[in-house]
Amino acid sequence: PRPIVDMSYSRHFLDFQGSSIPSSMKKLVVTKRSQNFREAVTLRRDSPVPLPGDGDLLVRNRFVGINASDINYSAGRYDASVKPPFDIGFEGVGDVVALGLSASADYTVGQAVAYVKEGSFAEYTVVPAKQAVPLPSVKPEFLTLMVSGATAYISLKELGELSEGKKVLVTAAAGGTGQFAVQLAKKAKCHVIGTCSSDEKGGFLKSIGCDRTINYKTENVESVLRKDYPEGVDVVYESVGGKMFDLALNSLATKGRLIVIGFIAGYQNPTGIEPIKAELLPAKLLKKSASIQGFFLNHYLSEYKMALKHLLKMYERGDLVCEVDFGDTSPEGKFTGLESVFRAVDYMYMGKNIGKIVVELPHSVNSKL
Repeated sequence: PRPIVDMSYSRHFLDFQGSSIPSSMKKLVVTKRSQNFREAVTLRRDSPVPLPGDGDLLVRNRFVGINASDINYSAGRYDASVKPPFDIGFEGVGDVVALGLSASADYTVGQAVAYVKEGSFAEYTVVPAKQAVPLPSVKPEFLTLMVSGATAYISLKELGELSEGKKVLVTAAAGGTGQFAVQLAKKAKCHVIGTCSSDEKGGFLKSIGCDRTINYKTENVESVLRKDYPEGVDVVYESVGGKMFDLALNSLATKGRLIVIGFIAGYQNPTGIEPIKAELLPAKLLKKSASIQGFFLNHYLSEYKMALKHLLKMYERGDLVCEVDFGDTSPEGKFTGLESVFRAVDYMYMGKNIGKIVVELPHSVNSKL
């Protein structure tokens, strides 16, 4: 009953270039709520391939992004009313293999697209055409911009009030979103300080313009900030939480701003929170006329398309490094196939990644797309 432009698909599960679309697929499903991703999530091997509705695209996923918040989602922290089983994964890049009649006004079969939508940890995902982003090609670098890049861009633009000479501290600076906070703050002519956990990450941060790197495994972050920045820092882009949050708060300059984009230190705890020493918070903020603001991308979707357009242009001009980590150096090698999403999540929580963790989903041999 639902119109599908590519009629060979609806009749024979073949797209117009003759590559076979199976009737069933693999996907990851949250089958019980838990902050332990491996306990919460099950790989289903025989889920039906969904059919696109009138305004939808069917996307064959080629690359999917790993986010710290995948664990928050599997623990049911974003929407407690959603009961398992439910789909997981927030972002993907792939090819359109079928589409509805209305969607064909703007898209064609074979087109490369990216999207942000629940359910990307699957071989195929139905995406409303109005939520898709057309791409020049299927490249994992584009995926780094969808959540991680957009979070850094919009939060710093809306909340950071960056200007030349400001001192900006980025925690977990070599991570998926930290890499963009560093580069965007440098573009605004700020002095950028980045925390990281290895000399290799420090080297990467220097290569993308970080002025001062602090390896917290070998240096005392608090001492370095007190000694090198006695007046404090103007903006903190904070995603770690716990002790790092306290330290960042204490390091704020007069009129300093702390932007909370996450608190990964607590995500694997049952409560999702790593305790902070907040009792003196009102006094600390008052003393410095300082502020703390949270940033959650879903609340800024009105800015999203504009941000993404800007980031894509910057990348295509060569003004933005989009570092991708496929886990090549992890013990079992590159993250390939949905089975490896579990390893990729572990790898992130061990703090091993440099840049955005991406899993490649190879498609079948008989595909001509």
